[in-house]
Amino acid sequence: MNPKQLKQLKKRHKAAHQASADEYITELTEYANLFEDYPTIKFLINNVLESDLLLKNGLLPQPLPKLLLPDDIQDQIFEKLASKYPQGDPEGDQLWEKLSAALPKLDQRLRNYREYLETTYGMWAYINAPFIKNLSEFTNDGTVLEIMAGRGFISKGLRNLQPTQTIMTTDNLDWQTKVKTNLPAVTAVENLDALESIKKYGSTVDFVIISWAPDTQQTDWEILQLLRTSYPEIQLIVIGEYNGATNSKAFWQHADLINSTDTNKLNQNYHSFDLIDEKVYLVK
Repeated sequence: MNPKQLKQLKKRHKAAHQASADEYITELTEYANLFEDYPTIKFLINNVLESDLLLKNGLLPQPLPKLLLPDDIQDQIFEKLASKYPQGDPEGDQLWEKLSAALPKLDQRLRNYREYLETTYGMWAYINAPFIKNLSEFTNDGTVLEIMAGRGFISKGLRNLQPTQTIMTTDNLDWQTKVKTNLPAVTAVENLDALESIKKYGSTVDFVIISWAPDTQQTDWEILQLLRTSYPEIQLIVIGEYNGATNSKAFWQHADLINSTDTNKLNQNYHSFDLIDEKVYLVK
């Protein structure tokens, strides 16, 4: 394949991907209507629709349940239809086929909500309003530095709750090239590398926050070493998946994780909604 063909293929792939994102909520709304009589399904879909609506309006969403269909969902549908239609009824059989055929695609759509959040809102860590309240109480007016902040959802949430709290927010903005978006930051974000941010502000801050550090580089491990050697009093707060989708192997190998009532409280409203087991960690 020559470079021109490759470029055209990438353009077509990008357009198809964008169209899928644009249609995502419309499809879920249609599934909500299709499965109107099945509360367990409607509950999951409505949670996603409400989450999306809040984000569209510039607000942080609520925590999500696990966006996974129950293992026995087909049995539930069969029993529901059997109670309404006699065996062999054409209308019941047709509805059974329609609902059964829709389940795999609905399951995929629910599992893809994180991808939708990334491409539509530039949100990787699922930052919800109750969690931000817990985080605000934990930092307790201390000076906060959020690095690798992306669009700044965490900082914005903290600033909204405590306008007088000193919060510095930095990012080198390389995430924009990964999702190919021009989405603006949701709050003031200084264009600054993570390590340089700590060197610039480390002597004045009480907390450093990192959420969803990439697992393809060891910047997080370099940050932890810098904090230990030069700013040992700073509390590092990390949001990610232990030995999973986020952060480097070196970071998790060397991080000292703090198990405390504070850790438990920070995770009280921070629940994973898919197969990625993201949590909040206090690290030393």
